[in-house]
Amino acid sequence: MTLKLVIGNKNYSSWSMRPWLALRANDIPFEEVLISLYSGEADKQRILDFSRSGKVPILVDGNVTVWDSLAIIEHIAERFPEKRLWPEHPAQRAHARSVSAEMHSGFAALRNECGMNLHRPVRAIELSADARANIARVEEIWRECRERHGQSGPFLFGAFGAADAMFAPVVHRFRTYAVAVTEETQRYMDAMISLPAFAEWTRAALAETIIIEKFETA
Repeated sequence: MTLKLVIGNKNYSSWSMRPWLALRANDIPFEEVLISLYSGEADKQRILDFSRSGKVPILVDGNVTVWDSLAIIEHIAERFPEKRLWPEHPAQRAHARSVSAEMHSGFAALRNECGMNLHRPVRAIELSADARANIARVEEIWRECRERHGQSGPFLFGAFGAADAMFAPVVHRFRTYAVAVTEETQRYMDAMISLPAFAEWTRAALAETIIIEKFETA
């Protein structure tokens, strides 16, 4: 049975991007169901019909429904172990899960001040000290992963995996808000931007015409 992934607007929905990328970059077939966010009660009800959480993304796998980006990625990794979304070595796998969970639960200032909006003209803004600290921590995570585990490929743990999917929207945020980064960070960003699945999401997001005013403030 084909997986069904319910997502929000590709221009704005960073949480939707994560499991979508994990699936597409690993050539796992799925049906995409896109429901526009903040567009009225009918679309809100469509999301609730899939999950009472009322939020995207949602994965439907037969009679199993999984919501929350990281939970979906974990489910995909269990369903398709041959894709190796998590590193095979236990120490590397623990590291990958730790940085993914940190991304999942942290970086509030960066999220709030640099919302995902691919249509936004590229320009820098004045960031708070907390947001600048978030950026420094992201760069530290990426640098450490690449130094310790990235010898076999251009991504955080060599081959593209779950940790890269979790950090993918940050690549867009850094680009859109013209964040000054190190050469090492830029090389990793370039590798992500060159990933065919990443480019596919980006093209689709830029082709969207729906504007959500609450995300157009920065």
